[in-house]
Amino acid sequence: MLKIALTGATGLVGSRIVQLLNNDFQFIPLSHAEFDIINKFQVDSVITNLDFDIFLHLAAFTNVDKAEETKDIAFQINGKGTENIFEAVKTKGKKFVYVSTDFVFDGKNPPYDENNIPNPISVYGSSKYEGEKIVKDKAMIIRISYPYRKDESLGKKDFVRTIRDLLTQEKTIKMVEDSLITPTCIDDIAFGLKHLLNNYSPEIFHLVGRQSLSPYEAGKIIARKFNLNEELIQSITYDEYFAGKAQRPKLSKIISRKNNFYPMSPFLA
Repeated sequence: MLKIALTGATGLVGSRIVQLLNNDFQFIPLSHAEFDIINKFQVDSVITNLDFDIFLHLAAFTNVDKAEETKDIAFQINGKGTENIFEAVKTKGKKFVYVSTDFVFDGKNPPYDENNIPNPISVYGSSKYEGEKIVKDKAMIIRISYPYRKDESLGKKDFVRTIRDLLTQEKTIKMVEDSLITPTCIDDIAFGLKHLLNNYSPEIFHLVGRQSLSPYEAGKIIARKFNLNEELIQSITYDEYFAGKAQRPKLSKIISRKNNFYPMSPFLA
């Protein structure tokens, strides 16, 4: 059984991966308390003494708006932290998997597949792309997009449960009508990842949902899924909604030309 050391094991995506694949791999979760990724000495020490086959790096600075205010911290974590782990893993002669994001693209000329060249428009996207550049062609890069849980009652809150909870409280929600996102079921990410870990190759892969739609359309689907009032979902333009906030890729239609190994789901299917 492959031994998978990983960061981010308690996060939204990581916790579900561990839960679903616990019988397929031996997971070795590393908490921030014992493994501060921007502390190179600590990273080297832990990895030198760790018995693993593949290192799965999920942990990241992911607050898109806050990253604009704390640029140095975002780059320290997503760039330098990734470099610290990767160099230690490489020195040990082991394999490395870096989980990245659709935010490395600018969202202007979709769709985006594994061959498109990133052009990030936010600090968060730029910092994640910095991590990609460090490991490119020497490790596996897996890009995911707007992850959500299949069972919305479990674990950390995702955007589906956030919208559902607001609708349950009968609150009006403004959602963007003129942009695209590609929501991805975390269970699909986990099972796609299972194949990739067992068939490791230092390439870029997109593990993303089968359907791209506007946040406004997504909100309507969420309302119907849980028999809630979809009239509470109101449309707003991208420019209005994100005024004064970090830029997001406007047309984030992400596809995969390489995923012939696991069928990804349409939104909330």
